[in-house]
Amino acid sequence: MGVIWVDADACPVKAEAERVATRLGVKLMLVSNGGLRPSPNPLVEMVYVDQGPDVADMYIAERAGRGDVVITNDIPLAAKCVEAGARVLRPDGEALTPANIGNVLATRDLMADLRSADPFRQGGGKPFSKADRARFSDTLDRAARAAIREAENG
Repeated sequence: MGVIWVDADACPVKAEAERVATRLGVKLMLVSNGGLRPSPNPLVEMVYVDQGPDVADMYIAERAGRGDVVITNDIPLAAKCVEAGARVLRPDGEALTPANIGNVLATRDLMADLRSADPFRQGGGKPFSKADRARFSDTLDRAARAAIREAENG
C-alpha cells in the first residue's frame, strides 16, 4: 500500500486515522496549513503547506493515486483523487468512488447554489457522533487493507 493522506486542517478523525495506520503499519501523511502538533509516531508525517485557499488540497491531489487512501470532506479534492485511482473516504466513513462521486459533486453544487440564493439559509449539518467515528475507523481499516492487497497483487 502507498499512503493514507489526510486533509488535516478541519479533519475530526485524525486520531482514528493514526490508530488504523499504526495497527496496519502504513504511513500517514497529515497535510495542513499549520497549527497541528507533530505526532511522535514514526509512521505519521506532518506536511505543512503555505497558507491560502486549497493549497493543502492541491498538495494531496498532486500526489495521491492508486494504492493510496485519502481522507477528506472536500468534494472537489475527493473527485480528483478518485480520478487518480485513490480510495477516498469522508470523515463520517462514506466512501467516495467512481460510481458515486458525480452525484456527490452535483449535490454539493446544488447546495452551494441554494445557500447563495437564500442568504438566511443556515448551513449546519448534524453533529459528529461516536457512531460516525466508529463507522469511519471500520471503513478506513477495510479500505487500507484492500489497498494493501491491491499493492501486493500488482
